[in-house]
Amino acid sequence: MKLRPLDQQTIVITGGSSGIGLATARLAAERGANVVIIARSEDGLEAAAAPIRAEGWRCDTIVADVGSREDVAAAVEEVIGRHGGFDTFVSNAGVGAYALLEEISDTDHRQVFATNYWGTVHCATEALPHLKAHGGALIVTGSIASDMPSPVLSAYAASKHAVKGYVDSLRLELMHEKAPVSVSLIQPSGINTPFVDKALNQMKARAMIPPPIYSPDLVAEAILHAATRPTRDMIVGGGGRAMTLLARALPNLADRVFQYAFFSTAIDKDKPPQDSSVKGFHSGGGEGKVYGVLPMRQTSLYTFARRKPAAALAGAVIAAGAAGALAAALRRR
Repeated sequence: MKLRPLDQQTIVITGGSSGIGLATARLAAERGANVVIIARSEDGLEAAAAPIRAEGWRCDTIVADVGSREDVAAAVEEVIGRHGGFDTFVSNAGVGAYALLEEISDTDHRQVFATNYWGTVHCATEALPHLKAHGGALIVTGSIASDMPSPVLSAYAASKHAVKGYVDSLRLELMHEKAPVSVSLIQPSGINTPFVDKALNQMKARAMIPPPIYSPDLVAEAILHAATRPTRDMIVGGGGRAMTLLARALPNLADRVFQYAFFSTAIDKDKPPQDSSVKGFHSGGGEGKVYGVLPMRQTSLYTFARRKPAAALAGAVIAAGAAGALAAALRRR
């Protein structure tokens, strides 16, 4: 399967008015793609698109709620009508909830699944007819939370487990059908976006992103890599990869570590919770902001190695050679 270069693509991104979606839209537009961003808030979309257009890049906007199949179907038809189709569809919209599973209401729990899981289902099934007819990529933003337990963010983790099961199974069905569609699951670690300020918070303490925390630009690079090179999946952030490996290899130890770590780092008990009236959970809340306010890592050697294995291998060989030469020189002294 061959995917087009970015500067020959129309890329659709849901959840494009802030965070990872907006970071991806900016980078794709900068590299020549025709970008269409989708979100629930018209004001948020315009705030996100204006700086992109000011640079002379292409960025269209469509208001839709991915939790509604009717909205997604209409948005897909709108993209086809305005742009003649699309080459990559990025299902990225998501919401979070800081709440214990025994305490979160059914309404709020369903909202998490309506956006995170059913949003993925709606985007995939509405975008696939066009992608199967013309070829292209379906990319879903999941989370490392699909491969590990995440107390406090429990409903969010459950939805991401469901997303991973859906995407991985869909991929096999399309492979069996020999459909010309690349299906990718991108799994970010903790990312410094406005996520915590838009999430539902019932913990009576300030919501936090558990470390290590990475830049959303790293996720954008991973998504655009999958848009041009068929990619099964990719975890963004070596710290997140280490956590998922711990959960898989030593689950009993991981349970003890994570139950302590999340109740210590996912909330700050010394600070009051964020304003509960902030939009972003039950209604659109994007304001054209990519980053949150937390310190973040700008690089990840693990993710770089996944995106560019040949370059990473060459660097490792050079480093090993340099270390060997240094050791030999020290022995001769």
